[in-house]
Amino acid sequence: MASLSLFSLFCMFSFLLGMAHAQLSSNFYASSCPKALSTIRAAVNNAVAKERRMGASLLRLHFHDCFVLGCDASILLDDTASFTGEKTAGPNKGSVRGYEVIDTIKSQVESLCPGVVSCADIVAVAARDSVVALGGPTWTLQLGRRDSTTASLSTANSDLPGPTSDLSNLISRFSNKGFTTKEMVALSGTHTIGKARCTNFRNRIYNETNIDAAFATSKQKICPSTGGDDNLSDLDETTTVFDNVYFRNLKQKKGLLHSDQQLYNGGSTDSIVETYSTNSATFFSDVANAMIKMGNLSPLTGTNGEIRTDCKKINGS
Repeated sequence: MASLSLFSLFCMFSFLLGMAHAQLSSNFYASSCPKALSTIRAAVNNAVAKERRMGASLLRLHFHDCFVLGCDASILLDDTASFTGEKTAGPNKGSVRGYEVIDTIKSQVESLCPGVVSCADIVAVAARDSVVALGGPTWTLQLGRRDSTTASLSTANSDLPGPTSDLSNLISRFSNKGFTTKEMVALSGTHTIGKARCTNFRNRIYNETNIDAAFATSKQKICPSTGGDDNLSDLDETTTVFDNVYFRNLKQKKGLLHSDQQLYNGGSTDSIVETYSTNSATFFSDVANAMIKMGNLSPLTGTNGEIRTDCKKINGS
């Protein structure tokens, strides 16, 4: 009887755990705010039309949110007297952008359905719509995330993978969040859009040997050996199109960041890069599935957290 009782408790625990995830659903706003998704999509398309780079920025904003405490919009919070936000963390300061686009979307959605749509969901939907706007795959998002009431500067500094990461570090950082090595490579492939700052690739173009010489020389014109830290370079030559050129570049030793080229450097991920470089459909399918998984990282649901009225601050502050 005791074993039966323990089994029953286990089943109940599993049920409750499942219920927490079940609170996210693809039609979460179908009745409470039916125009939410079309409003977000229109705003994202408008922002990307004005500046193609914004698509990559909104995608990165989602990634940098989810890897720190889960997909809870903690990255959007300004500093307060009780905590220092994540905006000034090393991986975020001076490089994460698009906050104003999220604020604009939030304002539009609030005018339709006050206090209904979370900032965390807006960030997740905006990331998906940005990829689609730049020619990439779509995916069905689970919605119903709520917003955090705190942020963590220290976790942002410790958990986010950096541009100088080696392969083992990348595998470890993503594994810590529940991702396979293949999923890590697929998510790294989102570097097919966007730009990087000189300070993040200077060492590679001047000091590394696993780099195409002509490619290094061309990047040295953008990024001097000293100064110009904020000068920008495209992550690949079709930087405003979501495609698989990023992986073809890696095979030619034209990865811009050290962390990029690590994926194709004689290691365990070479074969995955080979596949994605020749089969964009496989890459699109894998990255879409990995994005769904990332969007489900530790969401706040039910009565946890809140629905912020202003994404920059906690309600009532």
